[in-house]
Amino acid sequence: MGGEEYSFERLLQFLENSISTFPDVRTGKNTVYEVRDAVLSAFSVFFMQCPSFLSHQRAMAGRIGKNNASSIFGVHKIPTDTHIRNLLDPISPELLFPVFDEIFAFLFEQGVISELVTCDRLLLIALDGTWFFSSEQIMCPACQSKRHKNGTTTYYHSAITPVIVKPGVDQAFSLPPEFITADDGSSKQDCENKAAKRWMETVGLRYLSEHYTVVLLGDDLYAKQPVCEHTGEYGYSFIYVCKSSSHRYLYDWLAEFSPKELHQKTHRHWTGKKHQLYRYRYRNGVPLRDTDDALWVNWMELTIMDTDGTVTRRFSFVTDLTLTDANIVNMIAYGRSRWKIENEHNNTLKTKGYHLEHNFGHGREHLSNFLMTLNLLAFLFHTVAHRFDRRYLLVRKTLGRRQTFFQDVQALTKYFFYDSWSHLLIAMINGLELEDPGG
Repeated sequence: MGGEEYSFERLLQFLENSISTFPDVRTGKNTVYEVRDAVLSAFSVFFMQCPSFLSHQRAMAGRIGKNNASSIFGVHKIPTDTHIRNLLDPISPELLFPVFDEIFAFLFEQGVISELVTCDRLLLIALDGTWFFSSEQIMCPACQSKRHKNGTTTYYHSAITPVIVKPGVDQAFSLPPEFITADDGSSKQDCENKAAKRWMETVGLRYLSEHYTVVLLGDDLYAKQPVCEHTGEYGYSFIYVCKSSSHRYLYDWLAEFSPKELHQKTHRHWTGKKHQLYRYRYRNGVPLRDTDDALWVNWMELTIMDTDGTVTRRFSFVTDLTLTDANIVNMIAYGRSRWKIENEHNNTLKTKGYHLEHNFGHGREHLSNFLMTLNLLAFLFHTVAHRFDRRYLLVRKTLGRRQTFFQDVQALTKYFFYDSWSHLLIAMINGLELEDPGG
């Protein structure tokens, strides 16, 4: 799909707008490079998925007096890696959050958010915690730590990375992260739950709207009464995974019902290779825990079986949304779309060229978190390009593999100069002997 209002330069201007509000953190004689150049240079590395991009551009500037960091990303003077780390370390990553807001507003204007809203007016936002730095030697005051039985300690950073998802839509749209801090708790559940509550109280409020209901999706860690209550108090609905191993009272309660008292529907599903049976069950109004003040929730389950009755997979959730025969299939699909945050977001960032877990620089204050936020923005820029940039889509489709596309981009920008990102895409289209579809 094309969009007259879209251009890579427009998205980059959103980043420039945010940078213009940054404090000048330079001290003493450290004024050779501008903060904006440090931000844009670091962003270019993530966008191009090339840790060596800046060194290649410095070499090009030495050869021909111009370079792609300047023409594509607007860098005036490429800082050294050390200067980039020193300039970015004092800057809070929250100062980058307005870029996500501007992109969300742009997507709303262009009708993309409306397309992501479900037929029953729900906007699904999946939450999940992920590590993005770990080391047994490097640490900072913001690091979390995990002691191992062998006496060693792993220091790490982690964050919740919310994304907008929808069943049947391949892309997952990144929202501002919530960083899990060292004082959030001693267990994974404590840490992630506290960070999730902070996100609901602050950043998440930006996405509430009279046009739709925001439904938060989360794993079993979220299906605890304090988190569920917090979700509702701040205006969200929820669909959270609910495992029998951690919700024994709820499942004991369900076991008291006869099969007829649990609503059920079954249909045959063709996978492309074989038929399977999908059995949906649900019950409105069950207690989440064994206390007098238990929150009453609605439970649903999908069991996938081979035609001989062998169970292959089972999914179960709790929600505050009313379940009916008419909506149960959709509700289960919404719950299952939570896994898109792992398959199409976090795992992509870790294994498909963004190198989320690579230590690009740790610092003593905010550097690790700031660089991680820039990496999320680079991923979001590419996601938006998938929606609007005809040239980008054509080249990606023609080359097939994501890795091939970025390897070609890295090689071309190492040896040749391009006036802009569009100029580079046009050159690739011409090299592939394709018809230019326009921007």
